[in-house]
Amino acid sequence: MAKPALFDEQNTLGRYLRDPEHCAPPAGMDVARVQVYRDLIFNNLSLLLSGTFPVLIRILGDERWRSLMRMFLRDYRARTPKFGEIAQEFVEFLASQPAALNEGPWPPFMVELAHYEWVEMVLQQSDAEPLPGGDAAPLLGCTLQVSALAWPLAYAWPVHLVGPDYQPETPPAQPTLLLVQRAEDWRVKFSELSPLAWRLLQRIGEFPALTGAEQLQGLAVEAGAVGSDEFIDNGAALLGQMQAEGVVSPL
Repeated sequence: MAKPALFDEQNTLGRYLRDPEHCAPPAGMDVARVQVYRDLIFNNLSLLLSGTFPVLIRILGDERWRSLMRMFLRDYRARTPKFGEIAQEFVEFLASQPAALNEGPWPPFMVELAHYEWVEMVLQQSDAEPLPGGDAAPLLGCTLQVSALAWPLAYAWPVHLVGPDYQPETPPAQPTLLLVQRAEDWRVKFSELSPLAWRLLQRIGEFPALTGAEQLQGLAVEAGAVGSDEFIDNGAALLGQMQAEGVVSPL
């Protein structure tokens, strides 16, 4: 019998390394040696991701975490060769809601918690520069930008509170609105946002051509507060506070 082509052997080996429970290694390959490769790949993947998702791992426990890693390795096809981007691929895998996740009792908040923990890693590793400081007065007459180191996020679950001792079974009536930001000392911190503050930051990204005053006027329309000087004054104060904290600045 002719020796299988190298391509076929590589595919067979790849299928085995991804799913050793259901796929056999290439014929004639030393079983002990191929098992070394199998364990190295799985353990390295788990180790690579464990530093990004510590809370999720503590909630799942070792057995369920290993099961989740096995699903990811078996079912997902990453698009990046960069180790630093594998965590993002893992979050996308969870968000795609693969059928395999219906096989076990996974926490209902798992997808959002993984995303929240991934954001912390991204901000810690970001090469973006902080926004320049300055006088808050020009904000109303200038177009604005949100710092690349400050992410306004919205979740159905209170991901910043979830942990081994707090695992809600149903989401609260109101969404969880957070600002996750890297501070000057490179620590990542979070703060809760009011719906209006979250929407203001979202609007700055949606309508970059508007000045600060125009953003507040548009926000007043959405909030049913057209013509309210108090609303605009409070909004201007909020912009000033955000600029002082490095969240927004003139564009």
